[in-house]
Amino acid sequence: MKTTAKKMSVFQLTTLVAANMLGAGIIMLPTNLAAVGTISILSWLVTAVGALVLAHIFAQAGMFNTKPGGMGGYSEYKFGRTGHFMANYAYSISLVIANVAIAVSAVGYGAVLFGLDLNPWQVSEITVVLLWFAAILNFKGNRFTGRLSNITVWGSIVPVFLISTIGWFWFSPELYMTAWNPNELPFFDAVSESISLTLWAFLGFESAAANADAVENPKKNVPIATFVGTLAVAVIYVLSTNVMAGIVPNLDLLNSTAPFGLTYATMFNDTVGKIVMASMVISCCGALLCWQFTLSRVFKSCAEEGYFPKVFARVNSNDAPVRGVFILLLVETALAMMTADESLRQQFENLVNLAVVTNVFPYILCILSLNTLLKTEGAHLSRNEKMIPFSIFGLAYCAYAIYACGDIAIIGGFSTIALGYVIYQVKFVILPKLQALRSVQRTID
Repeated sequence: MKTTAKKMSVFQLTTLVAANMLGAGIIMLPTNLAAVGTISILSWLVTAVGALVLAHIFAQAGMFNTKPGGMGGYSEYKFGRTGHFMANYAYSISLVIANVAIAVSAVGYGAVLFGLDLNPWQVSEITVVLLWFAAILNFKGNRFTGRLSNITVWGSIVPVFLISTIGWFWFSPELYMTAWNPNELPFFDAVSESISLTLWAFLGFESAAANADAVENPKKNVPIATFVGTLAVAVIYVLSTNVMAGIVPNLDLLNSTAPFGLTYATMFNDTVGKIVMASMVISCCGALLCWQFTLSRVFKSCAEEGYFPKVFARVNSNDAPVRGVFILLLVETALAMMTADESLRQQFENLVNLAVVTNVFPYILCILSLNTLLKTEGAHLSRNEKMIPFSIFGLAYCAYAIYACGDIAIIGGFSTIALGYVIYQVKFVILPKLQALRSVQRTID
């Protein structure tokens, strides 16, 4: 079905990338990092460098890529149709998990804002309501999502920017150093403990590539949105989370489900804290809107290429794949109920680790495909050679990030990926062969 739906501008795409990272990654992060201590600043630095390297790789791929399907298209250059399917399958699974984690974050802030004491099932039920609400808003199309994300992203940008600047007037170096390594972990273990959390914060820089078919002039605008969005967010993350650790005692941050609201209440008063909580909830809902949009676009592009069921490619007059979205919502609903935990922080962290493992896998496929992509599309040899060190560093960082997620997340993630490979082999290899054999048998008979 052809549509004339308007596409996003480069500014809207950059904002969407920033909203995906800021709204999804930042609002619960100080609480989770408090469990490690302020030594997590080292993880931030490692992850910031790693994320910028990955963003540069994706920007280069986006400049030369001519295949549809975002990361699946990149992976197809080296791994063929199998790579295309596996990259987008793993990415899709990670987005489903990430959406639930984002919604859980919003519920945590909302509960504190309205003074609610929610049990695990109530958290999951409200999480499901948010997931459905954000998905249904996307039915109004690409341009609507872009405009709305331009507004909601300020709900996190303003509080985070202010705390990164004026927050230093309340910063206590002594308090910061007291929280350096509260669990007295060995250096490598302490850094590794928070790598998955800091990488989670950057998940979303690849969403420009995933939404390439919804933006004007993607060959030019996707690289710009990818790198500019990642660089800006990297600076914001490092400043904001570290200044907070010098304003609020570590134990208080650790026990909070609304750390930014708590910090502003400490700096000013409870009223200001509640205003910040409300703005963060709005921002988180906006990020959820963007992620639900990205998830639907990944499934839509894969369905159009014949990898996913055709139902995900059917769109309304606003180019929104309504039927496919309802199917995805059922999966997200089940996941929200399955991960209910007495500790909201623990529920969030479990989801984060699993999302990181499944998300890093397509990164690895894309990095391994970059050399072939550049050669195929006629990039100058010098460009290819310059990208080799970036690719090596990117692969090393991805491997380290997976290791840091822990055994349970690794087993769960790779089991999910292995299931995807089995599905691909059955659908695209075994069944076609069986059909061919039956056809030959009929001919003989």
